[in-house]
Amino acid sequence: MTISLGVTMPLLDTGGAPSFVRDFAQAAEDLGYQGLALADHVLGANSESRPDWGDRNTSADYFHDPFVLFGFLAACTTSIEFSTQVMILPQRQTALVAKQAASLDVLCEGRFRFGIGSGWNPVEYQALNEDFTNRGKRLTEQVEVMRRLWAEPHVTFTGDYHEIDDAGINPLPTGRSIPLWFGGHEDRMLRRIAKLADGWIMLAFPPDDTALEAFETLRGYIRDEGRNPADVGLEIWTSLGDGDDDKLRADFQFWKDAGVSHITLNNWYPRPPHTRMAERGADAHMDALRHYRELIDDLL
Repeated sequence: MTISLGVTMPLLDTGGAPSFVRDFAQAAEDLGYQGLALADHVLGANSESRPDWGDRNTSADYFHDPFVLFGFLAACTTSIEFSTQVMILPQRQTALVAKQAASLDVLCEGRFRFGIGSGWNPVEYQALNEDFTNRGKRLTEQVEVMRRLWAEPHVTFTGDYHEIDDAGINPLPTGRSIPLWFGGHEDRMLRRIAKLADGWIMLAFPPDDTALEAFETLRGYIRDEGRNPADVGLEIWTSLGDGDDDKLRADFQFWKDAGVSHITLNNWYPRPPHTRMAERGADAHMDALRHYRELIDDLL
């Protein structure tokens, strides 16, 4: 089985200067990475006014808007795929996101894979004037609305959360659709993935039996929906901080044997089961990009 190898842009460690994001994307492409991923948050909480907040998604964290950054990188690259991992869809207006995604897809000539999720942070939802409590149900309807807007020049739709009266977006995506991959790990999200998604971005489990059990649970749900599990991709993250070279090679082989289709190097993600690499800064992340590619070259 062929693995699609990706890497996440390490903006929290490096910042997002135009020269760095261009050089990093081009280096990844030249080294043979097939994918470039980007995390998403619109804003972060001020942890100084929230003593119990912790260090997750604060205003100190650097996040470029994915549509803007990928639009910029579309002109700097030729083959690497762009993916959001993941964009918090229910805190956004659906028709606007459909428009932005379609425009990006046209500009990068179909190299966009849209990773979405429901998020965890009510502070963002409040600031964006969206309801945090029904985000999962709205996400389900958003998927239907976006797919229709991408496929049809004019859409009429009445749902629980959306109403469109004979209107459409232009341009439409190059293939009249955009792959939708879901993040999240609760059982209800796995059931949504089985019914609606083109793939699952899984980052909650280490390379052991718990991950294999989660994959089998999802495959069972997919079959229950009358779909073929082979048609739903599986993506995991790894990090140089997760172990020494021998362990990283063993982990890669484990995921490959488990039927994973995409492996994405994410060296800055700090939460279990992953460990961020110790080094920081642009040079360290460039070196890590090269090292991991060389490390697993014969396993691809």
